[in-house]
Amino acid sequence: MTETAAAPDLTPDTAPDPLEPLPLLRRELHTGPLGLSTREAARRLAVYGPNEVRRTARTSVLRELLRQLVHPLALLLWAAAALAFTAAIAVLGWAIVAVILVNAGFALVQERQAEKAVETLARYLPAQAQVIRDGQAQHVPARDLVPGDLISLDEGDRIPADARVTEGGIEADLSMLTGESTPVERLAGPGLEGLSLLQEPNLVFSGTTATEGQAQAIVFATGDHTELGRIAVLSQRTRREPSPLEQQVKKVAWLIAAVAVAMGAVFLVTGVAVGLPLTDSLMFAIGLLVANVPEGLLPTITLALAVGVRVLARQGAVVKRLSAVETLGSTNVICTDKTGTLTRNQMRLHSTWTPPNEAASGTETAELVRAAAQCTTVTRESDGRLHGDPTEIALVEGTSQHAAPLDLAGRDTHRLACFRFDPRLRRMSVIHSGEHGTLRVIVKGAPETVLALLAEGEPTGEAQAAADTLAADGMRVLAVAVRELPPGSGAAPSRRQDAERDLHLLGLVGLYDPPRPEVARAVRRCHEAGLTVHIVTGDNGATAAAVARAVGIGTPDLQVVAQSEAIDDRELDHLLRQAGTEIVFARSSPETKLKVADALRAHGRIVAMTGDGVNDAPALHRAHIGVAMGLSGTDVAREASTMVLTDDNFATIVTAIESGRRVYDNVRKFIVYIFAHLTPEVVPFLVFALSAGAVPLPLTVLQILAIDLGTETLPALALGRERAEPGIMSRPPRPSSQSVINKDMLVRSWGWLGTVSAALVMTGFFYVLWRAGWHPGDPTGPGSPLHHAYLTATTATFAGIVTCQVGTAIAARTDHAALRDIGFFTNPLLLAGIAFELVFTAALVYAPPLQNLFGTAALPLDVVLLISAFPPLVWGSDELRRWARRRHHRYS
Repeated sequence: MTETAAAPDLTPDTAPDPLEPLPLLRRELHTGPLGLSTREAARRLAVYGPNEVRRTARTSVLRELLRQLVHPLALLLWAAAALAFTAAIAVLGWAIVAVILVNAGFALVQERQAEKAVETLARYLPAQAQVIRDGQAQHVPARDLVPGDLISLDEGDRIPADARVTEGGIEADLSMLTGESTPVERLAGPGLEGLSLLQEPNLVFSGTTATEGQAQAIVFATGDHTELGRIAVLSQRTRREPSPLEQQVKKVAWLIAAVAVAMGAVFLVTGVAVGLPLTDSLMFAIGLLVANVPEGLLPTITLALAVGVRVLARQGAVVKRLSAVETLGSTNVICTDKTGTLTRNQMRLHSTWTPPNEAASGTETAELVRAAAQCTTVTRESDGRLHGDPTEIALVEGTSQHAAPLDLAGRDTHRLACFRFDPRLRRMSVIHSGEHGTLRVIVKGAPETVLALLAEGEPTGEAQAAADTLAADGMRVLAVAVRELPPGSGAAPSRRQDAERDLHLLGLVGLYDPPRPEVARAVRRCHEAGLTVHIVTGDNGATAAAVARAVGIGTPDLQVVAQSEAIDDRELDHLLRQAGTEIVFARSSPETKLKVADALRAHGRIVAMTGDGVNDAPALHRAHIGVAMGLSGTDVAREASTMVLTDDNFATIVTAIESGRRVYDNVRKFIVYIFAHLTPEVVPFLVFALSAGAVPLPLTVLQILAIDLGTETLPALALGRERAEPGIMSRPPRPSSQSVINKDMLVRSWGWLGTVSAALVMTGFFYVLWRAGWHPGDPTGPGSPLHHAYLTATTATFAGIVTCQVGTAIAARTDHAALRDIGFFTNPLLLAGIAFELVFTAALVYAPPLQNLFGTAALPLDVVLLISAFPPLVWGSDELRRWARRRHHRYS
């Protein structure tokens, strides 16, 4: 009879224990051996909701777009656009509006991409499930399953919900949850104490696959309460935080806005106070505002980051969020997997050990290797390649090295039983038929589990010591033991515990996955750059420690946490606070990764974390830089990550960090370049105001716009492509609290380069006027004798600022080093940008239509020669300043 009782209360706090005795579990779920009734299932569906990975409600696209359009720098660009329209330069106004919209759209796409990880998780659920309702087997949509449903599982089925096996048994592929590639047995029976849910032998989980067998199971969790749903919820809760660059750009934008508005207001009041007409006062106030708004800053930062993304893609790292390029530059901790990332993921049979009472001949070694290979499930594809677990493939290939090649077809023909690898028992066994009716049990697994099954008198102590020695050399160690069943002993044992007892040890095999040759150099570069490298692995502690030492991790101090799942927060905090210590977190789970990422963030560290499994997604979200494997990683891990390594190589992470530092340095370089010309743009208005109009306005608003949106942009973009300065990976990571703009940058740009440029520009302006016989207070307006000289003087100011920009661009290429250390011709894009701004300036100065629009006049030869000297003077003065700083640091 089917169950029709009211739906139980299955909130997370009151959900039944799936491991309690089956009658009690059925009673708590209000179900029976014939399943639920259709009407009861419908009622429960209304209570619990559909069995699917649900996403949190999305913010509307319009609201997100609006948030991007009111970003501080976007507001400054809106102001610049409004001024351009006010000045009747509609083309420039529309160009700025286009820049705002493109940046907002790009940011919106990046935000939406974060939700793809959850959508990918949802694809792991099947569309249909076979369920028993009203005592009848039927197919229903998997999203309609409810707690208490009785489901049928067959070979090849995707498991639709978390369930307890009640009848039969299956082989389940849990790799998408556990990372273990070998299927595990899931059978009806009691639970075992002290194991995690994923290791329990009677539980199956949503999204995994039944590879063999048949079973019935009772559903105890659906939707967000499943293991898959829990991962999805964690992935959504660990929303990414703004990168350091994003936060700092906002601060800088508000600083620039405050300075621009304050200066405009002060000089407006000052102009009126000294007797200037309101129109003139308003004109230079607007001019100051335009001069202080770096219209090209936001698009230049965006394009510089985009260039960094493109460069990294060519180097094997696909970065999915622009701002992550900059975050890479401030990374100070890398938490990395071992297999495939530090090593080649090419397991090879390296060493063997046979008991000392055995003759150490090739025959015994060959028997050991052949027996180990017989205890595998490796298959051969049609193209001749081996398919299966890398460890088992290494064993099969190793038989040829010891003159004992294995015929896989013959192995399967003589196999009578196979007890697959069990991650709880950490061993596998098979039963083979031999000659004259004999049966042979072969057991392969972790030494500590196999040695415990040996018969009395076997060399257990010597074998354990040998296993420890091999593990200390970085090898994965397997023990191989056999048991001969004499003829006439009956059928092969049907139960694992009956087969795996009273064993005779054949020996140990050591499998070695060599470190990638480039990793040691990459680790050395990390240490030179002040980065800490931790290993978080599911492998044995001794094996992982040996690999760590082989590549230089943990020099001079390496800590090994043998069972990292058991470490509590206090111990973890204590370990991570030890300066100069690098740690191997062995036998770790994906939850360990999340715990480590959280702890490092709490300590103020910028963390890059690698991962490849589905349940690595929360840790990849939580780390500042989640790094997924492109070759071996799952779709969910790749969607949840910030960066995907197309070659699964640790060295690529280090390359990406170096690229991030270079991009950050280049952002600072073009900020110096952009800010440096603000001083020579402001000083002319200051001179005009403080002289109460006795000195005519040396620069017009239209000329400022021509500089900010015309001559400045291409060189600034070219500085974003500048190669790294020498020693970029020899300095420690910058603190995450360090602003992208600091006091030294402002002193250099506004105080040094800006002041030198302003002095040179005003010299050119006054030179032209005095040469024409001007004295302070003389009229220079239209119709006056000095009007043409005034137009020539303002043109000299405009052209002088442009030529000073050339010197500033060359100076900004390095922050510390001399120009000769990087080479004058090593950035051809900058040379092209300089050529463009000079041609553009010449067009404004000498083309009659543009002369009328921008108020310029042709410059005579002597003035051209004068302003031609500005670039080497600006660059040379900064080169002297940098030389003095290097000398001071060398001797201080």
